[in-house]
Amino acid sequence: MKHNSICILGGSGFVGKQIANRLVSRNRRVRILTRNRNNHRDLLVLPNIELIEADVFDNLQLKKYLNGVDAVINLVGILNEKQHNGDGFRKVHVELPKNLLGICLDLNIRRILHMSALNADANLGTSFYLRTKGEGENTLHTYSTDRLAVTSFRPSVIFGPGDSFLNRFADLLKVMPYFFPLACATARFAPVYVGDVADRFVQALDDKSTYGQRYNVCGPEEYSLKQLVEYTAKTLDLNRRVISLPDFISQLQANVLEWFPGKPFSVDNYNSLKLDSVCQHGEHEATSLAMVVPSYLGDDNRQTDYDAMRRMTRQP
Repeated sequence: MKHNSICILGGSGFVGKQIANRLVSRNRRVRILTRNRNNHRDLLVLPNIELIEADVFDNLQLKKYLNGVDAVINLVGILNEKQHNGDGFRKVHVELPKNLLGICLDLNIRRILHMSALNADANLGTSFYLRTKGEGENTLHTYSTDRLAVTSFRPSVIFGPGDSFLNRFADLLKVMPYFFPLACATARFAPVYVGDVADRFVQALDDKSTYGQRYNVCGPEEYSLKQLVEYTAKTLDLNRRVISLPDFISQLQANVLEWFPGKPFSVDNYNSLKLDSVCQHGEHEATSLAMVVPSYLGDDNRQTDYDAMRRMTRQP
C-alpha cells in the first residue's frame, strides 16, 4: 500500500524537516503539527505541506488533525524535563504514543513510524529518558498487527546542519579558554547523519518487510565523547585542550547543572551516558562526520534550514 498522506508529529524539528523534504519530493502530502506555526513558516516553501498549529498532547486536537491521513510519523521527544522525577519524560515518550495508538485505531490509520532511541529499554534503561523511550516503543509494538503496522528507529546521536549536539559543543568551545573540562568523556557514540535517518524513515514507509521491526541506526564510525569534542575544536581551528573529568566530578557537575535554567547537563543525561550509544551488529549508515560536518560547523553565516531545503529541492 502506498501512503500518500502523512502527518508528522515533531515535523518542524531537526529530523522532521529532512523527512518532510523527502516526502514532498516523492509527491506525498505532508501535514505537520507544530506548537508555533509562525516560527516554522520556512516549511511552506515546500509544496504539498500543510502546517498546522496544534497541541499534540490534546487528544481532541490530535484526533481532529490526524483524520484523513494514511500514516503518522512520531518524532516527538525530549532530552530533559522540567521536573526531576520522570513525569515529563513519561508524558512525552509514553503517554503520547499510547494516545496516538488509540486514535490511529479509531481512525483506521494503518501505519506508524516511530522515533525511539538507541539503548531504549523499559526495564533496563539507565535513565528516565531511556526507560520511557523503551516503554513508549513497547506500547506501540504490542499492538503492531496487520491492522496497524509499526516500525521504530533507534538512532545513536544524530548530526547535521542545525543539530543540537556538535553545534552546542562548538558554541561552548568558542567561549571557553584554552582548557575545556568534559564530563563523561569516555562515553562512546556512533554519530549518524540526519539525512541517513530521514532516508530510513521514508524508505520504510511503504515497505512491508519493515512492519513490526525495530532498527538500531548508527554511523560508520565510533568515537568517544572526548574525541568528538576534539574533532569539533579541530574543525573550528580552535586550540583547546579537552580535559576528561573523573566520574565523581562528572556526577557532581550533573547534580549542580540539573538546577540551572535549560538544564545544560542533567542527572538523567549523566545516567544515559553510562551506556555506550553504539550498534553491535553492522546496522551502520555510510555517511561519516568528515563528509558533512566541515560544510556547516563553524559557518559564521549559519546555514539555515530554508537554504538547505532550497538546495535539496533545486528550487531557484
